[in-house]
Amino acid sequence: MHGSRGVGALAGRRASAVALGAALLITGCSSADDEGAGVGITQQPKESNPFWVNPDGTAARQVAELLEDGEKEQADRIREIARQPVGEWISPEDPEEQARGFTEAADEADRTALLVLYNIPHRDCGQYSRGGAADGDAYRAFVDAVARGIGDRPATVILEPDAVLHLVDGCTPDEFHEERYDLLKGAVATLKGLKNTKVYLDAGNAGWGDPDQIHEPLKWAGVEQADGFSVNVSNFYSTEKSIAYGKRLSAEVGGKPFVIDTSRNGNGPYTEGAADERWCNPPGRALGETPTTKTADPLVDAYLWIKRPGESDGECKGGPKAGEWWPEYALKLTEESTP
Repeated sequence: MHGSRGVGALAGRRASAVALGAALLITGCSSADDEGAGVGITQQPKESNPFWVNPDGTAARQVAELLEDGEKEQADRIREIARQPVGEWISPEDPEEQARGFTEAADEADRTALLVLYNIPHRDCGQYSRGGAADGDAYRAFVDAVARGIGDRPATVILEPDAVLHLVDGCTPDEFHEERYDLLKGAVATLKGLKNTKVYLDAGNAGWGDPDQIHEPLKWAGVEQADGFSVNVSNFYSTEKSIAYGKRLSAEVGGKPFVIDTSRNGNGPYTEGAADERWCNPPGRALGETPTTKTADPLVDAYLWIKRPGESDGECKGGPKAGEWWPEYALKLTEESTP
């Protein structure tokens, strides 16, 4: 993978997101907690974890199925994932409805929705998560639709994993660079124009290269107007190394804070096999620190589960397509994790 990690499983929200958004709008949000409570899923304490737990997320549905089949032990393990807030990846299919559904449900629960936008044109350089908006106008329309869906409700948005990194590492062809910078800067401006939305522009991970290579491109992409940046999305680098990387980068971009994806970094990165495939469904990985705003460093705004644990990175090592739920992998992540 050019970005040395692969956003794989994060290729936007699938059709289920559209269905969920519609369901939340139609049924109203008040029943959501009751539905989740049936499988032991409720909101986390707001003072340390203000982000919304989706009571109808993929992991929650897996818990319900396992309980129905009498598999209590496995259900308990998958519940470790289901009970935490994870990123909701907005897909291009009716993004306004999705953003509205998630933020309304979160607001009803007095929590903040965690959303991820991953739809930049020429996304992922033709690899497992290739795709994205057809052109710049389509991307601007996508961002505008998300903004309308969020409205004045609280939201934290992780903006375009890999998009800046791939401008720096040679993955994205030169002819697309100027447009991408313009699109990212415009997206930051649109989202920051909302009343209660925080925006973190993605900035790679501790293993891809050097912060000196990316700090200027991050500025060109609008990081100074954003609330900060994100690191380690969909990757496995330790929280300690991610903090060190983020602090070095922060010093180059005006002291901006950052968030760290700790969803699968409990055992650190995989070091065997071909280097360009280590990021894809590596064995022996574990859940990392649970999401919280109470972190080890004042520059770290939060530990977040941006990547959705249990979803495949792509069709490698026996995994299904990028973004599909992989029950066996989800169970292995919880097996490796310390309670």
